[in-house]
Amino acid sequence: MPAAIKQEVLSTAPFDPRFPNTNQTRYCYQSYLDFHRCQKLKGEQYEPCQYFKKCFESLCPNSWVEKWNDQLEAGTFPGKI
Repeated sequence: MPAAIKQEVLSTAPFDPRFPNTNQTRYCYQSYLDFHRCQKLKGEQYEPCQYFKKCFESLCPNSWVEKWNDQLEAGTFPGKI
């Protein structure tokens, strides 16, 4: 018998009324900021912060996230966290 196939549930960021338009660039950026602000205030193990991570990971291009992470590590990130 073949091994059981594990099905993964995929989902994207839910609708946010602050960003009603089809261009989700601001939603992406704001979710990235909110995730890092949440971790800074509540700590890295605070589970509700993962909501923002899920949002920016599903909305933002990987190259943007990599660039922002590099900027955070170098201390040159332009956003206020």
